[in-house]
Amino acid sequence: MPEMVYVDSSNIEAIGHDADAEELHVLFLSGSIYGYQAVPVAVFEDMMSAPSKGSFLNREIKGVYEFTKG
Repeated sequence: MPEMVYVDSSNIEAIGHDADAEELHVLFLSGSIYGYQAVPVAVFEDMMSAPSKGSFLNREIKGVYEFTKG
């Protein structure tokens, strides 16, 4: 798992990105961890700069990228 960055969000605790594997990891406040595959670093950077990480996730990640729940 990549280095996780804690974020200010009502639903997400931390986000990390493995540039080599192009995997986005999202740790939710519930303790669930999701790994999204084939996510370019630019999308991760956009998510980190988004005013709402949860809204960005719902709009730009969910339903677009395949995921595994860990």
